This record gives sequence, structure tokens and C-alpha cells, in this order.
Amino acid sequence: MRNTSYKRLSPNVLSFIIPLYLLVLHFFPIPITGDSPPLYNPTDIYTVDCGASGNLKAWDNRIWIGDTNSRFSLIEKNKASIISKAAKTSPSVDPVPFATARLSRFQFAYIFPVTTGQKFIRLHFYPSSVAGFDRSKAFFSVKIGGYTLLNNFSAALAADAHGDETVSKEFCVNVKQGDQMLNITFTPTASDPDAYAFINGIEIVSMPDYLYYTSPQNGGIQFIGQKNVFWIEIEYALEMVYRLNVGGRFVSPMEDTGMFRTWDEDDDYCVKLAFVPANSSIDLKFTQQPEYTAPPDVYRTARTMGNNKTENMGYNLTWVLSVDSGFNYLLRLHFCEFQPEITERQDREFTIFIANQTAENHADVITWSGGNGVPIYRDYAVMMPSQGSNKKQNLYIQLHPNPDWRTRYNDAILNGIELFKVSKFDNSLAGPNPDPPPNSVPPPPAQSTSPKDYDTQLVAIVCGMVACIVALSTLCLFIRRRGGRRRDADPGASWWGPFSYTSAQSTRASY
Repeated sequence: MRNTSYKRLSPNVLSFIIPLYLLVLHFFPIPITGDSPPLYNPTDIYTVDCGASGNLKAWDNRIWIGDTNSRFSLIEKNKASIISKAAKTSPSVDPVPFATARLSRFQFAYIFPVTTGQKFIRLHFYPSSVAGFDRSKAFFSVKIGGYTLLNNFSAALAADAHGDETVSKEFCVNVKQGDQMLNITFTPTASDPDAYAFINGIEIVSMPDYLYYTSPQNGGIQFIGQKNVFWIEIEYALEMVYRLNVGGRFVSPMEDTGMFRTWDEDDDYCVKLAFVPANSSIDLKFTQQPEYTAPPDVYRTARTMGNNKTENMGYNLTWVLSVDSGFNYLLRLHFCEFQPEITERQDREFTIFIANQTAENHADVITWSGGNGVPIYRDYAVMMPSQGSNKKQNLYIQLHPNPDWRTRYNDAILNGIELFKVSKFDNSLAGPNPDPPPNSVPPPPAQSTSPKDYDTQLVAIVCGMVACIVALSTLCLFIRRRGGRRRDADPGASWWGPFSYTSAQSTRASY
């Protein structure tokens, strides 16, 4: 019988190695892309710096094109839109594309010539006030063809709710044959005469066919809690809600596989920060999926539960994702077994719970992928029904090790998470705005300067001064009388006593 325990390191060694490993991983990331060509070459790439002109280079060396005199069209009513430049940008905010914007109190649209197929649409916002346009008044909708991406959207509320300075939204849409013009329309909310729409940057990037949509050759994906399967049909629009490199570092758009996706760290979403194994030297074998599916770094890092069997059996490895109520979601989980001790079926088998329901009783990455170092992903559809007046609810992803008789190691593993909102039958992805943060203490009302009010204020001031003088005189008389009695009793004593910094300090400390 095989040994069923991990090789253990002493707690003292672990306490030194783990922080050192995290430090090296985050500040000295291992290059994975280098100067090698991208794994996917999009047929359409637009990076538009709205309100700017010419070619501009962002911090990551991507070139953005200003929206003036460009090869795409800007349609606006009476040329009513204006170009604004942020009064100042934070040192942490890239001026390209966030330093300039196009804004208007009237509808305006961009029209891009594109090829047939599925596209990423990324919208970038930097909600800042400029002359005549308060950031709190920017409420607007964004539509692409028949899809409503945003409705009555406030970038300021979205940024403030997450403590961010900028907001970026990523969507997926399909361009049908014969519809080679992509129209992105911005419309201020009509119910507010002061409302306006704005945009700082637009990206359009082609994606491989059926990267996220269900291929006609596919039999559909598992619908959690339902008997039927679910199809992510090309008639749906998608909104990317989370894209996480589980256990790994932030992966920038330039480090993606050619589609300029961003992969965030998962620290803020994992309930218990478990073990973070990594294998930077493993030669990944993409035999089950295209190499462009996710960056190699996603499959070379992970979270596991560690080697404490007793502790592992007593809890779930859990991620909590806040989502809009009333939508279906596409959840993609990325897996890759890269630890050398996991090579055979049932070496590491576990249960997956999604939205508090069982998704997999016998999750086994080796069984799914066929071997160690072979990336694989699993797709699930999740319904998050409305819950009364609750705008948001939590989607739980939980992994639990299977018992000894099912698995060699009582452990679980996950490498990456992607979550997409699926449009409703009315082709809408629009969710509610976050609640505004609690109002700060309002300033006192402005005082009137009329003669009557001035006289009233003057009388109040004089009365206050008289009261202070009377109180001070009474206090002095009391002190003098008490001091006289003390001098009669002890001629050498001083009522005030010597001033001491030490005594003053002690008095402060006792407050």
C-alpha cells in the first residue's frame, strides 16, 4: 500500500519559507511570455483613447489611438460632445486612456468596422468632475446593437463602492455575418436633465470562436441544481465579473495569451488563505484544450488545503463572489495537477459545491485531464434568482476533500476562476448601481446677513460675553478667598504649585 501522507516540514521552517516564497513570487515574477509571439492573434484590435488625438503609449507599452480623425466613426447630435482632460490624475492611474474623456448631455455613438465572430468589448471609465460636469451626475446607458450592457450606470458609484479610482467593464458579444459594423451607443439618463454620458477608453478585441460560448459540437454544460443542461448560445451577451489567478500573482493584459485579458489575485475572495504551491519549471502539455485558453502562469500556481488531514476534513476551501441577483452565470474553473506526487487517478479526489449545491462528487483532475501537467477547465451554469429587494448576493465556490477510501490525499486544488453574467431574454446585462456611501456630515447652513439677523447675532454675542465676565469674576473671588485662608494656615505653601512636564504628562495619560 502506498504512503498516504505528505512529507512534512517543521512549523518554524514553514513560517520562514512561505512568506519568502510569496515575496519572491509577487515582486520577482517568473517571465512566461518573454518576447515570444502571442498564442492567439486577434483579427480585430481597437484601443481607443477617447478625447485624445494621435497615437499614445500606455504604461504597458500598448499603443492607443485618439478618437479624433480616426478610421472609425463618431456619431453625435449637433456635435454636442466635448473633450475633457482630468484636472489631475492619481500617480497610480495610467494617463492613457484615463487622462482624457469624451462626454455629452446628448446621445453619441462610435461605429467600428469589424469582422464576423465573437468580440471582447472593454469600456474604461475615470469618474472625475470637470467644469460644468459633476461626477455624481454621470448616469447613462450603453448599448451595442440590440444588447443593453449598462443602464442608468454611475461610474462614480461603482468606483466608490470598491474604493477604486477607475472602473473597467468587459463584455462579450457575437457579430453576425452581414453585421460588420459594431455600434456602441452612449445615452444619458433621460429622467435627469443634468445627466451626462462619458467614456475614457474603448477596446475591441476578437476572440477565438467558442472560447466561452457553447460550441454546436458540445452537448451543453452542467446547470447547477437543474436536470437540464445549459447552452451559452452566441445570441447571448456576456459580462466578465471575475477573472482570478488562484494562488498566483496579478497577470497583466500584456501577459495574457493575445486577448489582453486581466487576471487578478484571489486573496480578497478566498475565505481562508490556504497553501499556495507553485511549479514554475513544469512543462505544460495542452492536450485537452487550446494553449490560448489561459496564461501558463494560471496553471503553474494554485491553492490547496495542505497536508493536515484532520484539519482539511473539517472545513471547505471557499471563495465568496458577490454577484447581481436575477441572472444566470457562466462559471469556469481552471485545474492543473503540477505537484509531482499527484500522478494517478484518485491521488487527489474532492467534492465541489457551487452556490451551496453539489456540482461534483468525485472531482479528479488527473481523470479529467489524463495526466500531471495537463491543464483542463470545467464549465458550469449557475442560476442566481432574485431575492426580494437585495441587489447583490454571494456565490460560494467550495472544495472539500473526499474520505480515505476514495482518495490517497485528503486535499483539493483550484488554479483559476472566471465568472460571466449571461444576458436575460430581453438582451440586457444591466444591473443596479451600488448604494451610495454614507453621507458625510453636512456643512452648517449659510448664515443670513440681513440687518435683522445681524442685530440678533450681536445681542447674542454681547450676552455671551457678559455671562463669561460674571463667571470669571466669581471664580477669581473664590480663588482669592481660598488662597487667603491657605496663606494664613501655611505661609510657605503655593496654591498653584510648581509646573512640571511630568505632572502634565501624567494628567494627560489619566484622561
